[in-house]
Amino acid sequence: MSVSFCSWYSGIRKVSFFAVSLFLIAAGSVFAQVPVSGSVTDADDGEPLTGVNILVKGTTSGTSTGPDGTYELNVPSAEDTLVISFIGYLSQQIPVNGRNTIDIELQADIQLFEDVVVIGYGTQRKQDATGSVLSVTEDDFNQGVISSPEQLLQGRAAGIQITPSSGEPGAGANIRIRGTSSVRSGNDPLIVIDGVPLSGGNITPGGGDFGAGEQTPRNPLSFINPEDIESISVLKDASASAIYGARGSNGVILITTKKGQGGETGTLSFSSTVSTSSVREKLDLVNADEYVQLAEQAAADPAEINFGGSTDWQDEIFRNAITHEYSVSYGGGSESTTYRLSMGYMDQQGIIERSGLERLTGRLNATHAMLDDKVQLEINLLNSRLEDTYAPVTRSAGFEGDLIGAALQANPTRSPYDNEGNLVQSSDFRNPLAMLNLIDDNAETSKLIANLSGTYNFTDWFSYKVNLSLDNSESVRRIGVDPTLWFDDLGYNDDEGRSRGRAVIDNLYTNNTLIENTLNARRTVFQNGTLSLLAGFSYQEFETRADWLQAEYFVTDEIPLVDNVDGVDNQNNKAFQASSSRNVEELQSYFGRANLDYDNKYLLTVNFRADGSTKFGDNNKYGYFPSFAGGWRISEEDFFSGLSSVFSDLKLRVGWGITGNQEFPGGASLARFEVQNDGSLVQVNNPNPDIQWEETEQLSAGIDFEVLQGRVRGSVDYYRKETTNLIFLRDFAQPAAVESQWVNLDGSVVNEGVELDLDAFVVDNSRLSWQVIYNMSYTTNEVNDLGTFVNTGQIHGQGLTGAYAQRIAEGQPLFSFYMREFLGFDENGLGQYANDEALSFVGDPLPDFALGLTNNFTFGRFDASMFWTGSFGFQVYNNTANAIFLKGNLRNGRNVTEEVARGPESPNNFGEASTRFLEDGDFLRLANLSIGYNFDVSNLAPVRRLRLSLTGQNLLLFTDYSGFDPEVNTDKNIDGIPSLGIDYTAYPRPRTISLKVNLDI
Repeated sequence: MSVSFCSWYSGIRKVSFFAVSLFLIAAGSVFAQVPVSGSVTDADDGEPLTGVNILVKGTTSGTSTGPDGTYELNVPSAEDTLVISFIGYLSQQIPVNGRNTIDIELQADIQLFEDVVVIGYGTQRKQDATGSVLSVTEDDFNQGVISSPEQLLQGRAAGIQITPSSGEPGAGANIRIRGTSSVRSGNDPLIVIDGVPLSGGNITPGGGDFGAGEQTPRNPLSFINPEDIESISVLKDASASAIYGARGSNGVILITTKKGQGGETGTLSFSSTVSTSSVREKLDLVNADEYVQLAEQAAADPAEINFGGSTDWQDEIFRNAITHEYSVSYGGGSESTTYRLSMGYMDQQGIIERSGLERLTGRLNATHAMLDDKVQLEINLLNSRLEDTYAPVTRSAGFEGDLIGAALQANPTRSPYDNEGNLVQSSDFRNPLAMLNLIDDNAETSKLIANLSGTYNFTDWFSYKVNLSLDNSESVRRIGVDPTLWFDDLGYNDDEGRSRGRAVIDNLYTNNTLIENTLNARRTVFQNGTLSLLAGFSYQEFETRADWLQAEYFVTDEIPLVDNVDGVDNQNNKAFQASSSRNVEELQSYFGRANLDYDNKYLLTVNFRADGSTKFGDNNKYGYFPSFAGGWRISEEDFFSGLSSVFSDLKLRVGWGITGNQEFPGGASLARFEVQNDGSLVQVNNPNPDIQWEETEQLSAGIDFEVLQGRVRGSVDYYRKETTNLIFLRDFAQPAAVESQWVNLDGSVVNEGVELDLDAFVVDNSRLSWQVIYNMSYTTNEVNDLGTFVNTGQIHGQGLTGAYAQRIAEGQPLFSFYMREFLGFDENGLGQYANDEALSFVGDPLPDFALGLTNNFTFGRFDASMFWTGSFGFQVYNNTANAIFLKGNLRNGRNVTEEVARGPESPNNFGEASTRFLEDGDFLRLANLSIGYNFDVSNLAPVRRLRLSLTGQNLLLFTDYSGFDPEVNTDKNIDGIPSLGIDYTAYPRPRTISLKVNLDI
């Protein structure tokens, strides 16, 4: 952590403490003439209501009820009136009339009590939704250390698969909604935060290759403080996501942040969390006591492989990591103005030494109504500062290994240091501690999202809204490789004695601007019908700039290399390498929606969007994306009245629509040129002005139901989505005039599945409640009529140059594993393979079945939540084992697992890519277990809430997978063709225990 960052945070902490102190002093200094106290309960069941706002009418003076439903406040006059408001209940105004005790009963507001979900460009009652829309609120989020918002949602919803690339702090994740659809374009959903659609690209540089492979960028969503998020809605089917047109084919995730509530006194909230994380389970490697004997049995020379030490190299790189999180917010409002200010800080250590993530965020959300509510203004501001610290864990290291690979195969009889305390290094030994200590890799990222909107209400049914937003990020990554690090191409010095080393400075700038205009109308039609109309126009510009510099052959290492990139031998033409780029894309859109609700029984939704993008040529500049959906609330029909005692709600939904995908590099329709060393321009691709939009057509049908007066509710959905016009970069066999051309492939990718969501209160009374939430999904994926095949999934390891594990081909799921089928070892310990070693399709990384199970309990002031998640019917390719855990490595003085060391394999066997390393990835995980206690604060004024909770993450994992974790996805693309389900020395997912305190004043 830099000094400047520490000073900044320390200053903020002092200011926050001072502000809190002033608030407490002010709260204690308020005097009044009439003390009033009492309780607020539910009029139906008499249960106390917590957090009810009680305001003295015409003033900003007020309070809120505590956990036991009681309140106390001072009113200026015995003739004043109390205004009582609570979400989901009818508001009341009660004159004081000189009373000191006023007990209040609130009636539930049936209309307000209905679930409301966020949809594209608005909100909607869930019972009126015709599309497949899922909403997860703060109460149901995953708890613990959360570095990015998709982790709040992981496993909580049917049809949504979230696979982290690794357990690294801020690691990226694959988010798939209703399957994987695209061969080459992006498969991640569109993310919209408070109405601002994000660009979807990386906001941090990937970093360079320092001799141990390439690294991947961190998660582009890690800039958000989870404490600021109120709800996450997922638009799963085309009828719901088509309003976003060209960016909706992979679904849409809408993140809504917390806002102040009008009519309530200001609330100061503070939370603090401390967590400890550790590796869940180490791999079972040969220890120093057994190593020499087992290596000798593998034909190793004991004199060459016995160094006399005893080192557990996994212990050397792993640690018990500590994470600190703090969040403070202040919010409230009046009838015309609401506001919420928040600040959050997180310092997350990784379980690998010298890795971590620091995040400082500030947010302001405010609204103001004026001119008799004719005008509403809203502003949302987010500023975030990230500091990433990277360990040298990569995706593409050679057989010598990155940090994890080097640690797994390091000889346990070696010591990290010699007798003089120097790091031990040699041409045949990559010392993991040398990699940790001699590679300095950090990134700093600033993120700003600003959104300003204004609404003018012409009438009570017709309004105009303008929305202006800016999404800006600036990131710099600085990597310094000490010249004393002994790698093949980074030795101590060159032939002339010059210190080499390496410094890399990588800058990435993104700028996303949006202007959006919408008209909204809502009218009563056909006496019993309501028609809602939306029409809009938007223009969005995406700019990305990048600068990269690498310097080598330093004349001195007395100054940190990244601060001295000009201190190189300028006579060497390889001392400097540099590049820069700039790309600007534009998206212009026209869109509209019509919702008809007739008699609260018959529902119809029509969406249409036309998108024009600079990524396409003049012949197909615009894409057109319609959708239709209908709903029938059978439970409202007269003939259904006989079943009303069982079904409180029953609705059928059917939807169809087309969405698009433009998530591929721009310029597909244009000729591209590269500058040669002599200054000439050479064309490298064929332009394609006829390239078309990639489109996904989806048909879905569902049933929503509530039984037993709402104690059990859920939904069942079926869908079929087909993606056509697959966008692909076709390479030409060389030599050729050009290298490649963007084209549309024939054929399609089809995803088909069934989803189930259930929510049931098994027990629900004043003493005990038990809620069960269950989701599951079944999905199939198939490539049809492709007419070609594409290989991907690069496999690394000694002798495996050019090896791959996956093929995209017709009749198979995307990213199917394609390799030799391993039959075992013969009597000589050599591998045997089926069908004369021919390659065949042997499995795929796409789970057939996934589930999530939550049990929530409350007992008095205690509550508990247990969340299980699992995926089944998929395979993982263990590239780590393929590259490292071979008997031949043991003979050559490297380490292996106990199973390999004692197994029948010959040290002369070649570990080619095969089903020997393809494993079932099925797992069941206790992902989250939380226990909390809400303290009685009735005598702790001005405290309104005090809560203590203990949370465990990744506590149990049931799987047969032999690696660290089956939920993994190392990026093993080949020429930009993505891969899936390959594990190569991935950063392990930690087991974490967190203690958290929440305080509201």
